[in-house]
Amino acid sequence: MVMMESDSELSRGDAAPTFDLPGTDGETYSLDSFADNEALLVVFTCNHCPYAKAKIPLLNDIAVEYDDVGVVGINSNDAEEYPDDSFEAMQEWVRDGRIQYDAYLRDESQAVAREYGAVCTPDPFLFVRDGDEFVLAYHGRLDDAPNPDDEPSEFYVRQAIDAVLAGDDVSLDDVPSRGCSIKWKDEN
Repeated sequence: MVMMESDSELSRGDAAPTFDLPGTDGETYSLDSFADNEALLVVFTCNHCPYAKAKIPLLNDIAVEYDDVGVVGINSNDAEEYPDDSFEAMQEWVRDGRIQYDAYLRDESQAVAREYGAVCTPDPFLFVRDGDEFVLAYHGRLDDAPNPDDEPSEFYVRQAIDAVLAGDDVSLDDVPSRGCSIKWKDEN
């Protein structure tokens, strides 16, 4: 496990990079799949990283509690080297209820992770609807817990979501997310 901090080149106000990815439910998802949502939380995540696993309950809760926010997990890890991150394992985690996001998607080519500039799991990007597109409102940590076993006392992502749903700018600084590095295919 290598702890990384995110460093995406996306800036607030930038349009969400497009994607067209298979979901664990057999559907294919794009940004248009979430056109009815006011906000979209895209989190690069996985099954095996302790940092990502520690945030699953928070993301599940957000998916249930916020009707106007689409919660999308994207797993971009090399599943050959990390079989826990295979599409089949992702489907199992959804089937058994461990993951309850609005969509859990597979980025087999890793092109979407590269387009977003994601480097770690979890690496969250919160977008708000602006006309017919989603624009970046917040990219940073989900909460203030520095380690997977630590209990958070502040939930940055909830503050950011509440702000965008209220029509306000997110006042939080974009503090790099922490987690395991994305397992790139060409780095093995």
